[in-house]
Amino acid sequence: MPDVAAFDFDGTLTEGGSVLDFLTAVSGRARVLTATGALAPGLARGALAGGTVADETKEQLLERILAGEEASRVEEVAERFARHHLARHLRRDVRERFDRHRQRGDRVVIVSASPEVYVRVAGQLLGAHGVVATRLAVDGHGRLTGRYHGANCRGQEKLRRLRAWMEEDGTTPERLWAYGNSRGDLRMLDAADVGVNVGRLGRLGRLRAFGRLRDSPLG
Repeated sequence: MPDVAAFDFDGTLTEGGSVLDFLTAVSGRARVLTATGALAPGLARGALAGGTVADETKEQLLERILAGEEASRVEEVAERFARHHLARHLRRDVRERFDRHRQRGDRVVIVSASPEVYVRVAGQLLGAHGVVATRLAVDGHGRLTGRYHGANCRGQEKLRRLRAWMEEDGTTPERLWAYGNSRGDLRMLDAADVGVNVGRLGRLGRLRAFGRLRDSPLG
């Protein structure tokens, strides 16, 4: 059986975050600034505490900005945004590893806490075999509610969704490779046969127990 290689998106395949830029593309800078200003204390707590605090504050932000938006229009914006974001922020070194896995015949999947609506497009452009990301709820009138459909895809949820994807894909890998850059990736990297830390902080980061890209060569 082929190996499976799971890649985080923000900060791993790409430089920095994508959510605020996507929300700006959908609703404009003024609305995003107003929402982030109103939620600033909660966003700061979430950044420090992580876990459910971060999940809840992120959902509050999405709800303030996306609630009532037509899902079809957001999908159109997501298509353009994904192309633009990859053109500007794709990390060459991690993309090379991504492509190397594909060339070996491995099954490659992107696993992200960012909204699936644009991460799915990015995955298609990169040639991923699958995308697992945070789903956005849509009401009966085709409009976003701003809330999650299911759970925010981070931490334990990343690992659960990855395992569900492998089961649906019919893949029982000889080895599971996982690439990440933050504490939201810890569960996925812990569960992998080969966990790779591609964060910029190196030995100072939360993933310091895992090998770096250069220390984890492909055979």
